[in-house]
Formats: sequence, structure tokens, C-alpha cells
Amino acid sequence: MTEIAPGPRTADLLARVEQLESALDRAGDRLPEAVVAATGTLLTSVRERLELGVDHTVVALVGGTGSGKSTMFNTLTGLDFADVGVRRPTTSRVTACLWAHDANALLDWLDVDTDRRIERESALDGESQADLRGLVLLDLPDHDSVEPGHRAVVDRLVPMVDLLVWVVDPQKYADDALHTGYLRHLVGHEGAMLVLLNQIDTVPPGRREELLADVARLLREDGLAEVRTIGVSARTGEGMLEVRGVLAGLVQGRSGAELRAEVELADAAAALSAGLGGVEPEPPVARAVEALAEAAGLAGVADAVREGASVERASLGPVQHDRVALVREAWLRESASGLPERWDLSIQASVAGAEALTEALDRALGEVPVPTAPRAGASRWVVPLLLGLGALGAAAVGVWGLLGTMAETDVSRWAGAAAALAIAAVVVPAMRRRRRRSAADARAQALRSAGLAAVESVVARELTAPTVAVLDDHRAVRTATAVVVRS
Repeated sequence: MTEIAPGPRTADLLARVEQLESALDRAGDRLPEAVVAATGTLLTSVRERLELGVDHTVVALVGGTGSGKSTMFNTLTGLDFADVGVRRPTTSRVTACLWAHDANALLDWLDVDTDRRIERESALDGESQADLRGLVLLDLPDHDSVEPGHRAVVDRLVPMVDLLVWVVDPQKYADDALHTGYLRHLVGHEGAMLVLLNQIDTVPPGRREELLADVARLLREDGLAEVRTIGVSARTGEGMLEVRGVLAGLVQGRSGAELRAEVELADAAAALSAGLGGVEPEPPVARAVEALAEAAGLAGVADAVREGASVERASLGPVQHDRVALVREAWLRESASGLPERWDLSIQASVAGAEALTEALDRALGEVPVPTAPRAGASRWVVPLLLGLGALGAAAVGVWGLLGTMAETDVSRWAGAAAALAIAAVVVPAMRRRRRRSAADARAQALRSAGLAAVESVVARELTAPTVAVLDDHRAVRTATAVVVRS
């Protein structure tokens, strides 16, 4: 098949196909198998059809022997290309005229022989044919031909085109083969049909409206009341400007292939959406970290470090397995809230089990060093020494005062020194206690921070990362389907 560069509408639809194909890959087995299979098949079908392009509008002239269909083709194209009358071939060949330069792949698909194709526009036309740019006009074999192959070609191409233009003549417009063999089977496709009563120039002017009304009556009886009917003459050109206007309006609109592709893509998106939930929930990271830190006894050990009680034997963990299991259950419940069962199961399978989570916490917390209070050194004798010296000084001052062996000034000086020593004996311990408390608080806070960091790293690795990966897939699929539906 000849490759073509997709036009803008084809490229847009291909982009939507790629979005849904990517969404289908990301969803994987988290969607029902039947949905995956059906959607995959549908997208493949749409992609294959889009490779032909939807920037063309395919119009087929269909009619019986002697209706003047090929003359109509030549009149619309302004070319003497279709075989008319006795010059028509006896084979089932289709003739095509293109107001486009990139329709080879489409014509290959329609099985139009290369020598039966002609391009209408040329440099000499200027913009005179711009209103039909994108049109592919087909002249099909006679549907009532005695050659069985002719009808087979018509039957194959009728469902593949965007507009069926039925060309009838005043003598055979009521032919039962046309109405029972074709028209009555096309109920519901009125918008893709047009009936041209050709050779209107052979009908007396006073009977033309009556004849057109009779054609409309037969169409209503076929269930095709909304099909438009125009009286034309391919030989004289009467009514042909109106027909050209209809074709130009169709070309400026969207082709049937494009509309079908849009409907099928919307159906595929809806099928995928049925297996999705709403907005993705937010995993309870902060609550899980807090609960697991509590299960590890982090607060109690930090308090022990702060109080300096038995800190040499203090350690973090082991974590209580039952409490870890409860935290994991709460995590799964909140992280999968509102999601279908398959997505819920995917999260359950991706996160660590309760036992693995417990072991990971024990390993991480076991690597956190627990600080100990410094041992008391020589400074512990400072306060007793100060108190002793103060007492000794006070006693000496008292004795000297009683004996009168020291001057009054010296007594005052020694008394002041003794008082200073006594005050220092009170103040220094208070300062030392404050420093010890501050250092203990710092050690406890450092332990708490290190312990929380260890728990957070385990939660991030064993719970958050795998959960977010599943939720990201869900978000990507949901977003892709929403974009396709909105488009």
C-alpha cells in the first residue's frame, strides 16, 4: 500500500488512537480481559482505516443501466474520462477522479485500478476547483448490470463511501431492483445519500414537479423520507451547480470515515473508563509514618534518652508486627478508596507485605544509633569543694571575729569571699543541670529525627513508591480517556 502523509484531521485522530493504545498498555491486566481484547481490536481497526486518511471525502455515483451516471461523472469533473454508453467496458472496473494529490492509499483500499484514476486539479485551474479540494468521486458499475461482477463491486463499495449519489432516470426511477435491492436496506443512512433525477430535460416542464414528488413518495415508502432529491440534466447542465454546491458543502465538512472513527474512539474510551475510578486518592503517608514510629516505641526511647534512664540499654524496636499489619491495612484501604477491585488488588500486590514491612523497619531502625548521656567527670567534686571552702571560710571569719585577732576590714573581706563561695555552690549546680537538660533534649530530638527518617525511608520505598506507580497508571489512563471523549 502506498504511504501517505496524514492530513491534519487524520493526524488528530491518530494521536487519539495513540493515547488510548498507551492507556491500554499502562492499564494492563487491571482492566477486564474482555475490555482489553475488544478495545485493542477496535483500536487496531481504527488505526488501519486512518492509515488511508480521513481528509478525503469519497462520493460514489450509483445507478442503473442508461441512467446517465457516467455522463454525470464527466460533467461534474469537466473531463471526458468515464466510459459512456456503448464505450462502457464490460468489466467491473471503477473510475475515480481526485481533487486531491495524496489519495493513492485510499484508492488502493477501494481497489480502483491505477489506470482508472485521474487528478482534476492542475496549474491551469488556479483556485477554480478549490471548493472540491479533498473530493474523491467514483463512477461505479451499473448496479442492475447483467454481469454479476458489477453488482458485487457496487455491494462492496456502497458501505465504504461518505455519500451515495443515486442517479435515476424518468423511465426507471421506480425500478424494484433499486428500491428492494438497495434503498430499503439503507434506512438510517439518509444523511449519507442524495438522489438525482437525471435527464430532467426530457420531461415536459409542467410534469417535472409531479415527477420529483413521485420520487420523494417512493423514498418515503422505503423509509428514506429525509433523502434529498434534485432534478438535473447531465447533458444540458441543468441543476448541476446545485449538485456541485452539495458536494462542496460535504467536502468542507467531515467525512463519514472521520465521524465513524470519532464514534469508535469514543466507544473505546468509554469502555476503558468503565474499568476506572474517580480522582486518585492520596496515600496516607504522614499517618503511616507516625503510626509505625509509635509501633517502634520511638517516643518512649526518646523520653528515656531525655531522662538519662538506662540509656545504655535503650534501642529502637523491634517493631510490633500486629501493629504494622494494621497500619498496612489502613494504608491499602485509603490508597485504593474509590478504585475498582482490579486496581485495588494491584496496589495490594505491589506494596510490601506485613512481614516484609516489619523486617524492613527493624533493619532501618536498628541502624539508628541511640545516644547516651556523658559520664560525670571530675567536675562532680566542684560543688562539694565550693561548699566546703565556703563553710571553712565562714567558720574562720567567725573565730577571728570572736578572738579579735583580725581587723574589721579583713573580717568583711573574708566574709564576702565565704558568701561568694556559698552562692557559687548554689548557682553552679543549677547551671550544670540546665546544660545537662538541654543536652539531653538535643539528644532525644536527634534520636527522634533519625528514627522518623528511618521510618519515612521504609514507607517511601515499601509503600509509597509502589502505590504511587499504580495510581500514576490509573491517572494516565483516566486522563487519556477523558481527553479522547472531550476531543
